[in-house]
Amino acid sequence: MNLSIRQIATFREVMRSGSISQAARSVGRTQPAVSAMIGTLEDALGFALFIREHGKLTPTPEAQFFLEECDAILARLDRTKDTLRRMKMLETGTLRIACHPAASSRFLPGLLTRFLADKPEVETAFIMRSSGVIEDLIASQQYDLALAETPTPRASIRQVDFDMDHVCILRQDDPLAARDELTPADLADRPLALLFDDHPATIATDAVFRACAIRYRRRFELRTYQSGLPFVEEGLCYMICDLITAYSQIHQRPESNLTIRRFRPRVHGSISILSPGYTTPTLLARSFHQSLTEALHQMQREMSEVVGG
Repeated sequence: MNLSIRQIATFREVMRSGSISQAARSVGRTQPAVSAMIGTLEDALGFALFIREHGKLTPTPEAQFFLEECDAILARLDRTKDTLRRMKMLETGTLRIACHPAASSRFLPGLLTRFLADKPEVETAFIMRSSGVIEDLIASQQYDLALAETPTPRASIRQVDFDMDHVCILRQDDPLAARDELTPADLADRPLALLFDDHPATIATDAVFRACAIRYRRRFELRTYQSGLPFVEEGLCYMICDLITAYSQIHQRPESNLTIRRFRPRVHGSISILSPGYTTPTLLARSFHQSLTEALHQMQREMSEVVGG
């Protein structure tokens, strides 16, 4: 049995209007075409829907039952059309975002706030995890999108990488703040706050100091750079940190006594937008991916102006 939506809608209009002629006017077809369509529908169903007497149509009991089913089908179709329209307009759906610690306090929540402002029906899951955990969440398709430290490429993850060199954060009243850029020699034997030993940023920082034959003194070992900012504010140390932490500091606490300086030679850093490699992203996820890409480029431009290129 093959029934079309046009047959179902036409039958419902005949039932509502009580006549073929009125139904034909409502659906924009000729009376013979509507009569033929009802006849074809009855043939497909295998029973009569109307008793035809003296030019009048009297619905059969089966027609009354079938009308209820048609109403349900067409109502579901209308809801589906509306849902698809709202999905196309990014007005509904779900968005699952994972984020590494540096961007989780200010940068990504701020972007999400702006992105979701005109999308009240979009449901969002947002979690903060370490970059290693995030890789597995994306590879296993548990989350739609993530911002994390750049991983080793793998087939189960799509990634867009952004190079972001580290900067030095120090107090505004520190004598070194008078310089446009700082070097390992400037920080020789001065107290530093660094991440744990096997973190790529700490390894990169150590390599730069070793290449310059300069010793440094790690006073604080951190899990995240964010936790080191209060120590720098109190003048207890300096911190060579990622660009997003520095950017968040500027926007979250513009009244802070901290300042940011370029550090040379470069301590390389890189972050990536990650998405599952074996699935097609939703329209919503693609749109947020674009917003996140633009926000990262904007951050790079702003920080380039802050630290002087």
